Amino acid sequence: MGNLVAIVGRPNVGKSTLFNRLTKTRQAIVNEEAGTTRDRQYGKSEWLGREFSVVDTGGWVVNSDDIFEEEIRKQVMIAVDEADVILFVVDVMNGLTDLDSEVATILRQAKKPVILVANKTDTYDLQYNAPEFYKLGLGDPFCISAMNGSGTGDMMDLIVSKLEKGATEILDEDIPRFAVVGRPNVGKSSIVNAFMGEDRNIVTEIAGTTRDSIYTRYNKFGFDFYLVDTAGIRKKNKVNEDLEYYSVIRSIRAIENADVCILMLDATRGIESQDLNIFSLIQRNLKGLVVVVNKWDLVEEKSTQVMKTFENAIRERLAPFTDFSIIFASALTKQRIFKVLEEANQVYKNRHTRIPTARLNEEMLSLVEAYPPPSNKGKYIKIKYVTQLPNTRIPSFVFFANLPQYVKEPYRRFLENKMREKWNLRGTPINIFIRQK
Repeated sequence: MGNLVAIVGRPNVGKSTLFNRLTKTRQAIVNEEAGTTRDRQYGKSEWLGREFSVVDTGGWVVNSDDIFEEEIRKQVMIAVDEADVILFVVDVMNGLTDLDSEVATILRQAKKPVILVANKTDTYDLQYNAPEFYKLGLGDPFCISAMNGSGTGDMMDLIVSKLEKGATEILDEDIPRFAVVGRPNVGKSSIVNAFMGEDRNIVTEIAGTTRDSIYTRYNKFGFDFYLVDTAGIRKKNKVNEDLEYYSVIRSIRAIENADVCILMLDATRGIESQDLNIFSLIQRNLKGLVVVVNKWDLVEEKSTQVMKTFENAIRERLAPFTDFSIIFASALTKQRIFKVLEEANQVYKNRHTRIPTARLNEEMLSLVEAYPPPSNKGKYIKIKYVTQLPNTRIPSFVFFANLPQYVKEPYRRFLENKMREKWNLRGTPINIFIRQK
């Protein structure tokens, strides 16, 4: 779990084309709905039954010449810190540049598996340009064309062989895992400390397999869960923490390893693009969600009106998914800290909701009859039966119809909203499938 492959290299060597190729099979599945495409730099890839995350560091560069090289260096540092395998992309057409050599110097010092990818080998002859990359001291250049796909299969084999066969974690599977995520300086560690209290001895730490997630078992006051903690481990000296993408890469791990994510926002800053990126990571990984507005103690006017306005603003930005709790809390004064845990617990339960088939049909079929899907090309769509799929990560329902291909997204959303009104599915994504009877 949590294998991360990072793509690094100077601009215009084809990093994003390679990224798209690695994730293309999944990109469509991952959820191409509105709003999820803004973080094109993160995706999932699958090969030979192994799934891993891919991060394209190139999407993060601030394009101004003076700090250009500095930015690339930072990205490479972050990749070195966080990734399990690094793909260093160079360009066969352009040959070796000084910037390539600088990147290589950092990578040689890193104790991480690096695959040197000689991209743009679009024709057979171009591979004769590849040997000059031996100078980088990173082993054999691997000739591929991200554009037409040649060589990518062998490269995938190599990536998978370098990902450690993850050791199994000594975690009790039936205990929920919560992760606190959010931008830097939003108060993640303060809230974790507030949960834990000074009384840290009831906390047992289990190092996850990945050297970067620590699971802290919390059991008191009737709660029993693991907190996935990714932040408190690494030395902060290498990269200054405020780098935007640093926190995103960090969040990827935490989110992938959790059941429910506690997304923290800063009451004094409102909602920012970085928050939306983290939110869409939570969505794409189909995780439960509780939103916590921290630093509520710093807000001068705390009327219900202010809360409502704030709440509406948040839901508006995170739409179409709006069925989640927003808790106004303060890690400092410990106000409503407990409410956060209760809510996270509830969301975990909601993820495992089972609705008896008889009840589903009773409630939903009469509704569908009253509001059938709009007819398409003069054909009427009939939904005859609905059932919940067993053993899915999130509640997943199948509606059987005579013409499933004509049931469009708005109607699915309508069904979802109605189900959310009738059953408590707060905080958890759900799947609605329309299939042929």
